[in-house]
Amino acid sequence: MVLLITTLSTFIQLYSALLIIRILLTWFPNVNWYNQPFSALSQITDPYLNIFRSIIPPLGGMDFSPILAIFVLNIAGNLIRSAAFAVAPFG
Repeated sequence: MVLLITTLSTFIQLYSALLIIRILLTWFPNVNWYNQPFSALSQITDPYLNIFRSIIPPLGGMDFSPILAIFVLNIAGNLIRSAAFAVAPFG
């Protein structure tokens, strides 16, 4: 059980890093999202981001949905980490 929780926590941390990289790359207009590795990054992160894009539409040309997406992912990571301490408080 501890291995599963640790794996999920690590996955959430890695996915958060990928989301941040994806968001930072959108600031560069010369990035071609059809070339690798940008295409793979887009395919990995866009399904999750699209959930929040349907909730918060772009306002004034700015997409604020990644803020909510990272916030929700952070809460999920914190819940999983607290579950890990509840399952194995001493190790």
